[in-house]
Amino acid sequence: MTLLAQAGPSYCIPTGISRCKTAQNVVIAMASSIDASKLKETPPRFSSLSCNSSKTPQILSSESLSVGVKRGHRVAVAVSPPTEDAVIATEPLTKEDLIRYLASGCKPKENWRIGTEHEKFGFEIGTLRPMKYEQIAELLHGIAERFDWDRIMEGDNIIGLKQGKQSISLEPGGQFELSGAPVETLHQTCAEVNSHLYQVKAVTEEMGIGFLGIGFQPKWGLKDIPVMPKGRYDIMRNYMPKVGSLGLDMMFRTCTVQVNLDFISEADMIRKFRAGLALQPIATALFANSPFSDGKPNGYLSLRSHIWTDTDNNRAGMLPFVFYDTFGFEQYVDYALDVPMYFVYREKKYIDCTGMSFRDFLAGKLPCIPGELPTLDDWENHLTTIFPEVRLKRYLEMRGADGGPWRSLCALPAFWVGLLYDEDSLQSVLDMTADWTSEERQMLRNKVPKTGLKTPFRDGLLRHVAEEVLKLAKDGLERRGFKEVGFLNAVSDVVSTGVTPAEKLLELYHGKWGRSIDPVFEELLY
Repeated sequence: MTLLAQAGPSYCIPTGISRCKTAQNVVIAMASSIDASKLKETPPRFSSLSCNSSKTPQILSSESLSVGVKRGHRVAVAVSPPTEDAVIATEPLTKEDLIRYLASGCKPKENWRIGTEHEKFGFEIGTLRPMKYEQIAELLHGIAERFDWDRIMEGDNIIGLKQGKQSISLEPGGQFELSGAPVETLHQTCAEVNSHLYQVKAVTEEMGIGFLGIGFQPKWGLKDIPVMPKGRYDIMRNYMPKVGSLGLDMMFRTCTVQVNLDFISEADMIRKFRAGLALQPIATALFANSPFSDGKPNGYLSLRSHIWTDTDNNRAGMLPFVFYDTFGFEQYVDYALDVPMYFVYREKKYIDCTGMSFRDFLAGKLPCIPGELPTLDDWENHLTTIFPEVRLKRYLEMRGADGGPWRSLCALPAFWVGLLYDEDSLQSVLDMTADWTSEERQMLRNKVPKTGLKTPFRDGLLRHVAEEVLKLAKDGLERRGFKEVGFLNAVSDVVSTGVTPAEKLLELYHGKWGRSIDPVFEELLY
């Protein structure tokens, strides 16, 4: 049974604009030539199955508006997000504007792309200790010089790189993240990953630095992790302990791989959102790769996944309302408006607005900056501070997988592309999961981090469901016609044996490694 009903108009405002994908590198700006009052008009009603580009307001990416400072043959880009003046509003934003912003992500199928992001832990080969910021800065400068990337600066500190539609950014504990360009095929995704790892290795080999593909820092405690010099992270670090017990572990000791995917219409977004949420625990199990912490097994297969259950439940979780008949862009906006804020960026400074309401911001009643009104850039930045298992921006992010070795960086996008970019496979997933209850979905979310594919589900194990889902993913990739099925080989091995990557690591720990954690740094070295 397909679940498509929703209240209100079906919004679909297509745009050909490329997207920047990281929470640290997203700025969406309304062109200054556009009369902001046009946003106040009632949005046109488009068919839920098509998009009419002639009705589209022009939305420009930050690349078209930013100004770089030339340094030799390189460009130093001032910290791109957030940019407080990116939108020049002549009237206050309304909730309708925020809905239209999300709907502007709709695009025809021929324009669908695949965007992959992955994080990894840098460490000193000699000591296995985490990279210090000074070493990370040397690495970033080295990549910029050798491979023609533009530097992203926050004050005097280099905090990332940009090249075309790719970017490199730093997570709070120095986790090194590639946010890939939107590409058409999984072959391009994997080539991009290969190129990135080659560039990183070319610089780090001379520095005595390696990178580890795993979901949680296996050896070092919070006190051992360096703090990156990014203003937004100072605010988050102070706020996290007030709303959950594991937020600092999330910030400083986790790594993930995720894929970002497009939709053609509001109805298509709803179907993919529901399929993604229902199957996210299966992805967590298939890619479970964080069984160690503080130098020993931690009792979980995916500690990274478990950590999200007590990070900040106001902004994480399985979003049961996505399965309501009334769900659509408007309902996600209502949810996002009630997620407490972290910050506002003004005059090149982060202003602490933790716990405050974006609804109050819309009304000019934000206590941290009374009287000021938000821009679309503020809204986009707020959306990046929401962390459910599937996240909606102007595309959908699948967020349930642990970071892992090279093969998983290609397998994770292959899994979701096969399921969500093929109509037959997507419909089969919706049919399969249509009678799963909210309680069952939450049960899987809670238990899978510990028991993986061995989690009991109805009359069998989750592994049996994963077998069906993997077949759907393979069939979907076959029908795409790009010879991409081979990227699922790593997942096929997990499903056929029922043994997750984490369980393989635990077997090595208790056997060949002699209960020492150190060999994992060689086993999962990129």
